[in-house]
Amino acid sequence: MNLIMKMLAAPATVLALWAVSAQAATNDEIAKRLEPVGQVCVQGEECKGMEVAVAVGGGGGAKTPDDVIAKHCNACHGTGLLGAPKIGDTAAWKDRADHQGGLDGLLAKAITGLNAMPPKGTCTDCSDDELKGAIEKMSGLK
Repeated sequence: MNLIMKMLAAPATVLALWAVSAQAATNDEIAKRLEPVGQVCVQGEECKGMEVAVAVGGGGGAKTPDDVIAKHCNACHGTGLLGAPKIGDTAAWKDRADHQGGLDGLLAKAITGLNAMPPKGTCTDCSDDELKGAIEKMSGLK
Protein backbone atom coordinates (compact mmCIF):
# COMPACT_ATOMS: atom_id res chain seq x y z
CA MET A 1 0.00 0.00 0.00
CA ASN A 2 2.91 2.35 0.78
CA LEU A 3 4.30 1.82 -2.74
CA ILE A 4 0.97 2.73 -4.35
CA MET A 5 0.81 5.95 -2.30
CA LYS A 6 4.31 6.92 -3.46
CA MET A 7 3.39 6.20 -7.10
CA LEU A 8 0.28 8.38 -6.88
CA ALA A 9 2.00 11.21 -5.01
CA ALA A 10 4.29 12.26 -7.90
CA PRO A 11 1.55 12.74 -10.53
CA ALA A 12 -0.67 14.41 -7.96
CA THR A 13 2.11 16.87 -7.10
CA VAL A 14 2.75 17.67 -10.78
CA LEU A 15 -0.97 18.19 -11.35
CA ALA A 16 -1.25 20.49 -8.33
CA LEU A 17 1.73 22.59 -9.48
CA TRP A 18 0.32 22.84 -12.99
CA ALA A 19 -3.07 23.96 -11.63
CA VAL A 20 -1.45 26.65 -9.49
CA SER A 21 0.59 27.99 -12.41
CA ALA A 22 -2.46 27.98 -14.68
CA GLN A 23 -4.39 30.09 -12.20
CA ALA A 24 -1.53 32.56 -11.95
CA ALA A 25 -2.31 33.93 -15.44
CA THR A 26 -3.44 37.55 -15.38
CA ASN A 27 -6.59 38.80 -17.00
CA ASP A 28 -4.46 40.50 -19.69
CA GLU A 29 -2.78 37.18 -20.56
CA ILE A 30 -6.14 35.47 -20.77
CA ALA A 31 -7.57 38.24 -22.96
CA LYS A 32 -4.54 38.00 -25.26
CA ARG A 33 -5.06 34.25 -25.71
CA LEU A 34 -8.75 34.77 -26.50
CA GLU A 35 -8.20 37.52 -29.11
CA PRO A 36 -9.68 36.77 -32.53
CA VAL A 37 -7.13 35.79 -35.17
CA GLY A 38 -8.68 38.03 -37.84
CA GLN A 39 -11.37 40.54 -38.56
CA VAL A 40 -14.07 41.13 -41.13
CA CYS A 41 -14.02 44.41 -42.99
CA VAL A 42 -16.93 45.83 -44.94
CA GLN A 43 -16.14 47.78 -48.09
CA GLY A 44 -16.78 51.48 -47.57
CA GLU A 45 -16.28 51.36 -43.82
CA GLU A 46 -13.06 52.12 -41.97
CA CYS A 47 -11.23 48.96 -41.06
CA LYS A 48 -8.41 49.48 -38.59
CA GLY A 49 -5.15 47.78 -39.51
CA MET A 50 -6.15 46.97 -43.09
CA GLU A 51 -4.39 49.91 -44.77
CA VAL A 52 -1.34 47.77 -45.47
CA ALA A 53 -3.39 44.96 -47.03
CA VAL A 54 -5.11 47.37 -49.40
CA ALA A 55 -1.79 48.88 -50.43
CA VAL A 56 -0.24 45.45 -50.98
CA GLY A 57 -3.21 44.19 -53.00
CA GLY A 58 -2.68 46.84 -55.66
CA GLY A 59 -6.31 47.85 -55.82
CA GLY A 60 -5.92 50.66 -58.36
CA GLY A 61 -5.85 51.04 -62.09
CA ALA A 62 -7.41 49.05 -64.87
CA LYS A 63 -6.51 45.39 -65.17
CA THR A 64 -5.52 43.97 -68.53
CA PRO A 65 -7.30 40.86 -69.79
CA ASP A 66 -4.04 38.95 -69.31
CA ASP A 67 -3.86 40.08 -65.64
CA VAL A 68 -7.44 39.00 -64.96
CA ILE A 69 -6.97 35.65 -66.70
CA ALA A 70 -3.69 34.90 -64.94
CA LYS A 71 -4.96 35.76 -61.45
CA HIS A 72 -8.59 34.66 -61.58
CA CYS A 73 -9.50 32.56 -64.63
CA ASN A 74 -6.58 30.33 -65.52
CA ALA A 75 -6.99 27.84 -62.66
CA CYS A 76 -10.24 26.51 -64.13
CA HIS A 77 -10.32 27.72 -67.72
CA GLY A 78 -6.70 26.74 -68.32
CA THR A 79 -7.46 23.08 -67.62
CA GLY A 80 -11.20 22.82 -68.26
CA LEU A 81 -11.82 22.04 -64.60
CA LEU A 82 -15.42 20.99 -63.85
CA GLY A 83 -16.45 21.53 -67.47
CA ALA A 84 -15.22 25.12 -67.79
CA PRO A 85 -14.49 25.98 -71.43
CA LYS A 86 -10.74 26.01 -71.99
CA ILE A 87 -8.84 29.12 -72.92
CA GLY A 88 -8.53 29.24 -76.71
CA ASP A 89 -11.23 26.61 -77.39
CA THR A 90 -13.30 28.96 -79.55
CA ALA A 91 -15.81 26.25 -80.50
CA ALA A 92 -16.68 25.51 -76.85
CA TRP A 93 -16.95 29.21 -76.05
CA LYS A 94 -19.11 29.85 -79.16
CA ASP A 95 -21.43 27.02 -78.15
CA ARG A 96 -21.82 28.58 -74.71
CA ALA A 97 -22.28 32.05 -76.18
CA ASP A 98 -25.01 30.75 -78.51
CA HIS A 99 -26.91 29.30 -75.54
CA GLN A 100 -26.32 32.25 -73.19
CA GLY A 101 -27.14 35.14 -75.55
CA GLY A 102 -23.79 35.98 -77.08
CA LEU A 103 -20.84 37.69 -75.47
CA ASP A 104 -23.14 39.82 -73.30
CA GLY A 105 -24.83 36.65 -72.04
CA LEU A 106 -21.46 35.13 -71.15
CA LEU A 107 -20.58 38.33 -69.30
CA ALA A 108 -23.87 38.24 -67.38
CA LYS A 109 -23.18 34.64 -66.30
CA ALA A 110 -19.62 35.55 -65.31
CA ILE A 111 -20.90 38.42 -63.17
CA THR A 112 -23.49 36.31 -61.32
CA GLY A 113 -21.54 33.05 -61.34
CA LEU A 114 -22.33 29.79 -63.05
CA ASN A 115 -22.25 26.25 -61.65
CA ALA A 116 -18.99 26.00 -59.63
CA MET A 117 -17.72 29.42 -60.78
CA PRO A 118 -18.30 32.07 -58.11
CA PRO A 119 -19.58 35.55 -59.03
CA LYS A 120 -17.04 37.42 -61.11
CA GLY A 121 -14.87 34.30 -61.10
CA THR A 122 -13.24 35.43 -57.81
CA CYS A 123 -12.26 38.85 -59.25
CA THR A 124 -14.61 40.83 -57.04
CA ASP A 125 -12.88 44.11 -57.81
CA CYS A 126 -12.96 43.65 -61.60
CA SER A 127 -15.18 45.97 -63.58
CA ASP A 128 -17.63 44.58 -66.11
CA ASP A 129 -15.38 45.85 -68.92
CA GLU A 130 -12.36 44.07 -67.42
CA LEU A 131 -14.32 40.82 -67.20
CA LYS A 132 -15.59 41.25 -70.76
CA GLY A 133 -12.04 41.79 -72.00
CA ALA A 134 -10.91 38.59 -70.26
CA ILE A 135 -13.82 36.62 -71.76
CA GLU A 136 -13.04 37.97 -75.24
CA LYS A 137 -9.37 37.03 -74.85
CA MET A 138 -10.09 33.53 -73.51
CA SER A 139 -12.80 32.75 -76.03
CA GLY A 140 -11.49 34.40 -79.16
CA LEU A 141 -14.96 35.89 -79.65
CA LYS A 142 -15.64 39.58 -80.28
